[in-house]
Amino acid sequence: MTADRPRGADPDPDPGTGIAPRTAPAPAPDSVTATTATTAITATTATSTVAATTHPAHAAAPGDAHDGAGILGRAHRALTFGIISVVSVVAFEASAVNTAMPVAARALDGIGLYAFAFSAFFTASLFAMALSGEWSDRRGPLGPLFGGIAAFGVGLLVAGGAPGMGMFIAGRGVQGIGGGLVVVSLYVVVGRAYPERLRPSIMASFSAAWVVPVIVGPLVAGAVTEQLGWRWVFLAIPVLILLPLAVMLPALRKLPRTPPGPGGGARQVLGSRRCLLALAVAVGACLLQYAGQHPTWFALLPAAAGLALLVPGIVRLLPRGTFRAARGLPSVVLMRGLAAGALVAAESFIPLMLVTQRGLSATLAGLSLTGGGLTWALGSYVQSRPRMEPYRERLMGLGMVLLAAAIVTVPLALLDGVPAAVVAAGWTVGGFGMGLNISSGGVLLLKLSRPQEAGSNSASLQMSDALGNVTFVGLSGVLFVAFGGGSIAVDGPAATAGAGSVSHPAAFAAVFAAMAVVALAGAGVTTRLRPERG
Repeated sequence: MTADRPRGADPDPDPGTGIAPRTAPAPAPDSVTATTATTAITATTATSTVAATTHPAHAAAPGDAHDGAGILGRAHRALTFGIISVVSVVAFEASAVNTAMPVAARALDGIGLYAFAFSAFFTASLFAMALSGEWSDRRGPLGPLFGGIAAFGVGLLVAGGAPGMGMFIAGRGVQGIGGGLVVVSLYVVVGRAYPERLRPSIMASFSAAWVVPVIVGPLVAGAVTEQLGWRWVFLAIPVLILLPLAVMLPALRKLPRTPPGPGGGARQVLGSRRCLLALAVAVGACLLQYAGQHPTWFALLPAAAGLALLVPGIVRLLPRGTFRAARGLPSVVLMRGLAAGALVAAESFIPLMLVTQRGLSATLAGLSLTGGGLTWALGSYVQSRPRMEPYRERLMGLGMVLLAAAIVTVPLALLDGVPAAVVAAGWTVGGFGMGLNISSGGVLLLKLSRPQEAGSNSASLQMSDALGNVTFVGLSGVLFVAFGGGSIAVDGPAATAGAGSVSHPAAFAAVFAAMAVVALAGAGVTTRLRPERG
């Protein structure tokens, strides 16, 4: 849950797009719930976006007292701590939920719907991003910010108390609505509360806020899951939201209010073109995934309805030429969706594979993803060095190849005699590749955008993130069920293939093979990032 919003030198969101760009370089724990991915990935372009539009001479380091008002100076300290706390809670939730998810799915007899627990979050957040942008533009960011935080907390409580997998998925959807509202409105707050020279510093702090939760989240969530039960991973997090709210509230009240204009009513906001398109895409994605997991003749009806909603909406939301990989900007946007989708879809199934096929505890399975989050930050740093600028497109291609190699490495853990640690080793390589790729994508997008189009183009990049997550997590769920994964039993550390559980390595292999192909396709798209020479 992260993003940013410069439009050239304009700190406010682009009117009509309503979706904030994001921040780089952020580690990707995730992101997988994204909150993620939408969540870590969602957090990756804004820092590079802001840094690219702010002259270095005006960028203060964190805590810098230039003019007596750094981001930790008296004027901004409370808001800075509040924002960082919110981002940290969201990051902790992303890594914690990913750790607890296999146990939760088993307890609710919902392994066959495992992918829906992730795609419900991404699908709902896709619509909520558009809604938050319109809401923020027309009435200011405080409504969507507090509404999003409330929805996020309610979704956690619903999921934690769910009696069955259907209610659990509904709770994840409510969480996604909250995440989508917060990710956009937070960056509107940054644009309005911080002067231009401080924005690179506050965006860098967004990225830093992910590091500790990526390390601590799996440990805490694993311990809670094993000692108290998976429900407490969901039920306890809402309490953590109260502190950042209390810290932020006085500072947020000082922000200038945006009086509602003629088109600022709830009906006008919900009925805006972009909100309606995003809603159509979200509903279409849900129908297609439902049809994919119910392969009967009857499923052709929801499949056709899903395509009718999804395709026209996507075409209108993304730049012309995106789906034919037109040179330049359209290929940057397309590559971003391929990278995000491949990573999140593969990462979603890693803990489930390690718990069910290798008998690892929830804690160890979650920790296998930690290295990827840390090397993501390293990759982001490497691509930011001035000497790397001439090689940006090549770096992005290398990043996609490294991601594909990491995904191919993961199913080796299904083979007898191969240590499960191969997954953690491979994922550190994939994280480094994503750091090279995602952060470079934000920089390249601005390089290819005219100043008056930077906001809308960055919004398209964020939308491509969400669409990639929804599409490829959904596809992975279909493949997983088609190859027999729905009958896998998750019985904890003792549930190895040889200990009486149902083993379907082909289901996992199909998911990882498909996502490796997607990552390689992304590597091919990077050859078209440079526009035609006029």
